[in-house]
Amino acid sequence: MSDKPYFHEPNHTIHLRVWALGQMVWGAFLGGVFLVGIGLFVWAIYLIGLLLPEESRQTPSPYTSLEAPLVVDHLA
Repeated sequence: MSDKPYFHEPNHTIHLRVWALGQMVWGAFLGGVFLVGIGLFVWAIYLIGLLLPEESRQTPSPYTSLEAPLVVDHLA
């Protein structure tokens, strides 16, 4: 075994702070990679949508059957 301590810093508090900062930086990196992955996925869907013919983008809204006129029945 070695006579040298495991910690790089002689103060354990500083070592713990460096470790915690490293964990936060790694988490931020993974979050950024995940965000870029979502952005690339949305961009790919957009590019595929551009390949569709123009007529496919001019279809009526599928929500028109959900919209019904308001009928007020006056019983007077």
